[in-house]
Amino acid sequence: MRIRRGTDVDLARVNRAVADLDVPDAVWKTCPWQPRSLIETGLRQWLRCAGAALRDGQVIGMPSNAVDEAWHGLILCTSRYAQFCEAAYGRFLHHHPEGGAPPEVAAASGGMADQLGRTVVAWSMVAQPGESCVLWDLDDHVGVDAPWGVPADRVAAVRAELAARHDREATGQ
Repeated sequence: MRIRRGTDVDLARVNRAVADLDVPDAVWKTCPWQPRSLIETGLRQWLRCAGAALRDGQVIGMPSNAVDEAWHGLILCTSRYAQFCEAAYGRFLHHHPEGGAPPEVAAASGGMADQLGRTVVAWSMVAQPGESCVLWDLDDHVGVDAPWGVPADRVAAVRAELAARHDREATGQ
């Protein structure tokens, strides 16, 4: 089972809305790590990944504790967050913390390892040429005591599977 596919989600619109997002100082009240610029880059990358996931009816996992805290701070700016979601996705992007998702979302999302794998896939859809993803090991760089992340070998394995799938599709196999 998948979540409702968001055929109305246009990734170009998502990119514009993310680029135009003014991240208010209030976001940083619960996100003490530095440098903020790196965490903000991660937040923007996450919001772009979320657009790809919404478009494709997928649930993705959050790879960074620091970015998660920044996202929480943005969500608490309710009016600004709602306006951003409407501009980016055409609807509200809900936050479903582990153990807090409605039953239909929880049933469709699988475990965190699967969700993080789908985040790597989502990144492959939104990354600009030559752009590196900071999400996979951001927590290590900003000094989070209990860092989250996606190990480099897992990112490489997902990318290899995507490449193999692309090759199979290109050859009609």
